[in-house]
Amino acid sequence: MRHARRRVVRRVTRLAAVGGLLLGGTMVTHAVASEPGTPDAVPFSTASPGDGAAAGPGAALVQRLGTSRTAGTWVGEDGRTVVAVTDEEAAEEVRAAGAEPKMVRHSMDDFDSATRTLSSAPRVPGTAWMKDYRSNQVVVRGDSTVSADDWSSLTEVADGIGDFVRMERIEGAFTTRLAGGLPVLSTAGRCSAGFNVTDGEREFILTAGHCGPQGSVWFSDSGARQKVGTTVGGSFPGDDYSLIAYDGGKAGDNAGVVAVGGNKGVRITGVADPTVGQRIFRSGSTSGLRDGEVTALDVTVNYPEGTVGGLIESDVCAEPGDSGGPMFSEGIALGVTSGGSGDCRSGGITYFQPVTKALADLDLKMIVAPGAEGGGGSPSPAPSQAQGVTAPDAATPGSSTPVRGILPDPSTLVSRLADPRNVGPGLLVMGGSLVALVASRWIKAEQDRKAYRRQYSASWG
Repeated sequence: MRHARRRVVRRVTRLAAVGGLLLGGTMVTHAVASEPGTPDAVPFSTASPGDGAAAGPGAALVQRLGTSRTAGTWVGEDGRTVVAVTDEEAAEEVRAAGAEPKMVRHSMDDFDSATRTLSSAPRVPGTAWMKDYRSNQVVVRGDSTVSADDWSSLTEVADGIGDFVRMERIEGAFTTRLAGGLPVLSTAGRCSAGFNVTDGEREFILTAGHCGPQGSVWFSDSGARQKVGTTVGGSFPGDDYSLIAYDGGKAGDNAGVVAVGGNKGVRITGVADPTVGQRIFRSGSTSGLRDGEVTALDVTVNYPEGTVGGLIESDVCAEPGDSGGPMFSEGIALGVTSGGSGDCRSGGITYFQPVTKALADLDLKMIVAPGAEGGGGSPSPAPSQAQGVTAPDAATPGSSTPVRGILPDPSTLVSRLADPRNVGPGLLVMGGSLVALVASRWIKAEQDRKAYRRQYSASWG
């Protein structure tokens, strides 16, 4: 009876081992075969602010007329360029240029004076101010973390400036979005890769400055096996940009493309400053591709970590981990995600560091890709749960192309075999099955040898 049980155990063990070998082989084959092939590289060149990507006719009119006679420009509801002016002569010049003038009481000089006064007051974290061109007001916001006493003190400062300063309390809190683009991770936290830039010799990721101090090491996986690069410079607070130098010095294939999810990317073909009222898109590793409208420029935000000025404000949503992700429209790079309030369930405000300022400070150029005409692009990807007002020009993100992302692709056959998340489990099953099969054969051979010895001893004494 005991020998019969042993035979059953051996047979079950051998069958399980053979089954494990078949299962492990299937897992390995599936993991290797299902790995998407590397797409053809998108050729790229470089671009600087002013290389053909204009901010719009309104910016040129404001510059020509001067800050004492204008108070900003934006895209109107009918799609026309609107310029705020303070006198009839300036209005005539705007009409002659094909734009629409709007007579206002306060000029850009008044706005600048008001924001200088606010900046000189004692700093209150959780506050921000912006120049609202369309209402011809300076808007001061305070989030839920601002105490009643601090808000009262700031209100007194605003009252001293004039009645064109409007005070607003908002829900939530202004925070940097540290937890678009693909995720990059370090001991400092999780951010999103922004745009690829170059100094002519080396290539870098341009991302948010608050993502990590100089020397931060970044990886594309949570296991810290696939190194991306190291932070080599930036500015925060004051500004909010930083540079991650690629570990190998080069961005690799698709350097002129930003990832927007679903194995899709958008070709970046230039760089410029946005316009108020412009429809924009941003991509982040947490919330994907979203769209909204630029609501203000040259915004100052008092984050808990420090004050950042010159930001772009938008009603597009963002969430932790989206920091540093790219903001763009029609393939033109505009900014990288800095911070804001709210989330993509209830909506909110998001601030962006202008790309033009970062490139000028760092003396770098944007790496750009050819447009759809030169590279076989496909229709633009649709944003998920789009928010905000769509501008009349119905802007799109830009020319779409199938890519993995803007980070170098570390996925080779060797790395897949070594990665326990991919082929590793299959190899582990195969290895265990082989051990079980060999062990069962050895046990049977040993039992047969012992049985033979017992029979030999009984027969021959």
